[in-house]
Amino acid sequence: MNLLQIQKISKSFGGRTLINEASLSVNVDEHIGVIGPNGAGKTTLFKMIAGLESYDSGEVIKQKGLRIGYLEQESDWNLTEAAEEFLERSCIKPIWDLKQIGLTLGLSERHFAEPLTNLSGGYRMRMKLLYLIGLEPDLMLLDEPTNFLDLESILALENFLQQYKGSFLLISHDREFLKRTTEATVEVEGGDISKFPGHIEDYFEQKAQLAEILQARATNLELKRKHMQDFVDRFSAKATKARQAQSRVKQLEKLEKVEIKDLPVKSKIKIPPVVQTGKEVLTLTNCDLGYGDKTILSGVDLIINRGMKIGIVGYNGAGKSTLLKSLAGRIPLLSGDKKEGVHVKISYFAQHSSEDLLNEDTILESLQKKANHDIPAQEILNMAGSLLFGGGDIHKKIKVLSGGEKSRVALGQILLQRNPVLIMDEPTNHLDFDTVEALGFALDHFNGTLVVVSHDRSFLKRVSKQILEIRDGNVFIYQGTYDDYLWSVEKGSLKEQIAQVARNANAVKNKSGGGSSSTEKPKFNFKEESKRLQGEIKDLQRNIAKCEKVIADAQKKRDTLNAELLTVQGAKAGQLAKDLSAVGTEIDQQEEQLLNHMESLDQKEKELATFKQNS
Repeated sequence: MNLLQIQKISKSFGGRTLINEASLSVNVDEHIGVIGPNGAGKTTLFKMIAGLESYDSGEVIKQKGLRIGYLEQESDWNLTEAAEEFLERSCIKPIWDLKQIGLTLGLSERHFAEPLTNLSGGYRMRMKLLYLIGLEPDLMLLDEPTNFLDLESILALENFLQQYKGSFLLISHDREFLKRTTEATVEVEGGDISKFPGHIEDYFEQKAQLAEILQARATNLELKRKHMQDFVDRFSAKATKARQAQSRVKQLEKLEKVEIKDLPVKSKIKIPPVVQTGKEVLTLTNCDLGYGDKTILSGVDLIINRGMKIGIVGYNGAGKSTLLKSLAGRIPLLSGDKKEGVHVKISYFAQHSSEDLLNEDTILESLQKKANHDIPAQEILNMAGSLLFGGGDIHKKIKVLSGGEKSRVALGQILLQRNPVLIMDEPTNHLDFDTVEALGFALDHFNGTLVVVSHDRSFLKRVSKQILEIRDGNVFIYQGTYDDYLWSVEKGSLKEQIAQVARNANAVKNKSGGGSSSTEKPKFNFKEESKRLQGEIKDLQRNIAKCEKVIADAQKKRDTLNAELLTVQGAKAGQLAKDLSAVGTEIDQQEEQLLNHMESLDQKEKELATFKQNS
């Protein structure tokens, strides 16, 4: 049943058509991810649905009595009002219910009592989400809800959305978040709105298949068009063939035109190679880090070696940015010793680097000013092109760019410095989905050292090889991959380890013994774990089906080659034998891969059965 239907809607801004006669339907209890490049019209679509933006033509049909809740990236709240007062005054859901939900998002009683102006951006976003939940909407419109959230809050939001009984449309550039929370994907691009069944991974698969089908059809139509045109050119002047020629002209005019669109990933960022540093790049010894009289992190001991790619995680306000600024030399150490290795030069990307751009500079001038003096002019142009600034775009002034475009310029400035150490604080903020994918690929192949903070799990999973968590003023080095870390956080096993670190630190500070920490272990979320396992099982089933198809096709090819081998001799027989050997090797490899997938599937199904029994 439809909650909402959009029929042939169009919207233009200053002569530019943003959305052109697009249609979309949203069903009851449907969870939909919304993706598309910066400036494609995603937020405008939300505002038109919410009735905050007019449209030029078309129709938005809503179910009678439909309640819509819209979580904007930015909103005008009375920041002097206490959060609890605002929620109590504005929401349908009782405040005690909202406080219970707030606990799962990391909100304490203190946060509810504080004026909104005293809360950090991350906590304000959580309050906005709580406000939206309090409206009890039938349809939620969520515009980048994970921005400024830490990992545990993202996981809590993920769990909430997985179990949400209503419908929602979700704009996000976080691939993992979309994969775990949505069951359909809407693409807003080039004036069109297209809906695909399945989450983000299914979307990419379907887009690739659709592109292949359209390419084949376009090729066939082009051949048909060429044959018809040849007939017309040859016989249109001959009286005996004039009628047939005119008939072909009419057929040519009626032939459908197949428009082939590029796949979403277009940007290809190439980071210039950097000089090799000494083995030890950066070292902190017994350092206190902070601002003025305020210590944020204490007793930090850290060694960063050449080639390390470290992902830093932790709660909002835990000190991630403080650590990055200290490593980059942007703020002085309060105490302790910091050493930089041989040939170490650092490029630092701050959360608000785009604000340092000069409005009157062009894109090209901005990149040239920060580029290493050894970088040739063509390489600067190549970097601009890889960040989707092609042709005349490079001469646009900074003042006319969108927030996402400014972020891309600031990113280009950092990468063109050709320094062997990159320290990056939330580099994916404001970037569109395609650029995030391209940046992740580029940093994964970067030949220098990387230290990065990001709330985007897919991005951090791709680029980080070591994980460092900051909590309660301590630096906690996790010996494993980012996947291992995520698994530990989701299961809750890290919580007790870190609580023990905090208890030990408090024991040292409070030798007189004032108060004791709770040793109660966190409850394990069986529902979320079950949901995660179901996703892994679905992926394995898809992989098994792919392997079986590849094996079946290879076996057919092997049978054909065997039959041909019986009928030929000499050099051709030798080539067929080589082909047959290659096909046999492929079958063996695929069968081994299939066996591994089947064993993993059996293990995951057993785990899922156990969780269901215990839930």
